[in-house]
Amino acid sequence: MTQGALGHIKVLDLSRVLAGPWCTQILADLGADVIKVERPVVGDDTRHWGPPFLQDAQGNDTQEAAYFACANRNKRSITLDLAQVQAQALVRQLALQSDVLVENFKVGGLKAYGLDYESLKAINPRLIYCSITGFGQTGPYAQRAGYDLMIQAMSGMMSITGRADDVPGGGPQRVGVALTDLFTGVYASTAILAAIEVRHQTGTGQHIDMALLDVGMATLANQGTGFLNTGRVPQRQGNSHPSLAPYQDFVTADGSMILAIGNDGQFARFSEAAGQLHWTQDPRFASNALRAQNRLALVQVIEEVTRTRSTSEWITLLEDRAVPCGAINNLAQAFSDEQVQARKLVLQQDRGHRQVGAVEVISTIASPVRLAQTPPVLRCAPPALGEHTDQVLAELGLDEQQIAALRQQGVV
Repeated sequence: MTQGALGHIKVLDLSRVLAGPWCTQILADLGADVIKVERPVVGDDTRHWGPPFLQDAQGNDTQEAAYFACANRNKRSITLDLAQVQAQALVRQLALQSDVLVENFKVGGLKAYGLDYESLKAINPRLIYCSITGFGQTGPYAQRAGYDLMIQAMSGMMSITGRADDVPGGGPQRVGVALTDLFTGVYASTAILAAIEVRHQTGTGQHIDMALLDVGMATLANQGTGFLNTGRVPQRQGNSHPSLAPYQDFVTADGSMILAIGNDGQFARFSEAAGQLHWTQDPRFASNALRAQNRLALVQVIEEVTRTRSTSEWITLLEDRAVPCGAINNLAQAFSDEQVQARKLVLQQDRGHRQVGAVEVISTIASPVRLAQTPPVLRCAPPALGEHTDQVLAELGLDEQQIAALRQQGVV
């Protein structure tokens, strides 16, 4: 099936930046027809979030930000000025034909345009309407704007990320990507798929209320549950794990490597490979709980040994013994890794048009979803601003003269 698992689904995307577009790109990769509505002239905020910018065939920076490209593959872009009545009417027409609408306006922001859930539900009861905000539709913070960095700080994620205060470089750190935005996109797409399944049974859609703060709290996972059940506030501890040992980075003869030992069998095999089988007999290291309790002593004796071989030598030695280990790659090394290449995780898409100064080929990271019968599909590269406006409006029944008039009036 070349149309993908969601080839029968149409999504109206009123979202911008990352959480919403990440959600709709997941749906688009699975085959959904996603129509992305952007502001005329300006477009999605992330079109301007650079550097880095995409480069043309000569290696020169363009005005197209790479940030936008990461979350907008397989979508059709149209421009509409939602402040104008005619544009609002066009959105209602699109919503009437859509299965799903995703938006991340401030709470109540679309009600003034008659584009809120209750208004659109009245004309399309089957519509699944997903709102993504910083703090949700209810509660004392509902009217606040929310960005990923704020949520990483407020949720406590930054308090458990980074090195401890008493070591060099210590202090709270954000994760290197907008983790809360990305997880919100994943949770939102999951909620939408659940709502589609419910609609099969009931015939009606529903409103989905997604909040970055809710997701930020949910992704605390074992750290959050540990606090709730013990009352102990977890602390930053760099790359080590609060519940496992050894499970962190170790210095080698030419750099560093990761050891990710999750059980006593793996520790025994590592000890044997390192020529230190007596570690398994040491009462301080006899079980994972004891190793975690005596982490400082364990790390010291292990690092004395890991310094004696290079990272690649350790990986070769330990892989044969099923001991989880690996190099700490930069992005160039990661994308050149043979496993990454074997899984075809880099996509190159021809944009199919030749504007002067435009990027002709865009590289993005492939969907990690591997469905045997209905795999993700590639239809179009991240679109130019308003690239599909005429096409989509024609599908609504507008002729060339009507579209030209809307463009002259600044509606599109």
